[in-house]
Amino acid sequence: MKNECKTCSIKSKAASKLSDDEIEKLSFNCALVKFHKGDQLIKQGSFSSNVAYLRSGLAKIHIEGPYHEQIVRIVKAPSYLGLPTTFGDKINQYSVTVIDAAEVCFIDIETFRYLLKTNPDFSYEIMLELCRNELEVFCRCANRTQKQIRGKIADVLLEFSDKIYNSTIFTLPITQEDLGDLVDSSRESISRVLAEFDKDGIIKIAGKKIEILNKKSLLLISANG
Repeated sequence: MKNECKTCSIKSKAASKLSDDEIEKLSFNCALVKFHKGDQLIKQGSFSSNVAYLRSGLAKIHIEGPYHEQIVRIVKAPSYLGLPTTFGDKINQYSVTVIDAAEVCFIDIETFRYLLKTNPDFSYEIMLELCRNELEVFCRCANRTQKQIRGKIADVLLEFSDKIYNSTIFTLPITQEDLGDLVDSSRESISRVLAEFDKDGIIKIAGKKIEILNKKSLLLISANG
């Protein structure tokens, strides 16, 4: 990826704070890789020698717990992956798997740490992203614990519509089983609630394609939990 970082149209806000020399250093220590749906970008428990920047596509972050695997969140590009490992130990604490075709820039971890130490503006933007991600996880944890299944499903549908696809019509990139894992519920419960939403005219379902017909009702269900 030599010299491509400088002209990249979708580089991160943090990377835009780098000087020409720093951008060149980043370019020489960065590799662009294309992935297909189902490919694993990061494996929990493995040694990490880089930071991943999701340049395009979607991915799911998931953790192997004591009883089963748990999907923590869905990540939309552009976004950094593996930042906690950058600041902590060198072992990945979670896995990341592609759920829609993606392009990922793998940045040498020592180069990334060097830029954090030498460029305050770069560091500030990375810290902002870490804070946003942490707050999102906290909110999701509260919703998982306190909301009923209808409220949880409403949240997910609104997230896909507003934050991921920016459209009231979209195709679910994950299975109903994964959807259940995302909201701590069974596949059967997910299927039942989606069917109820469809019957009530809130959404229209055609296979994995979803159309939100009554967003006001979804927002009300989300608010009431």
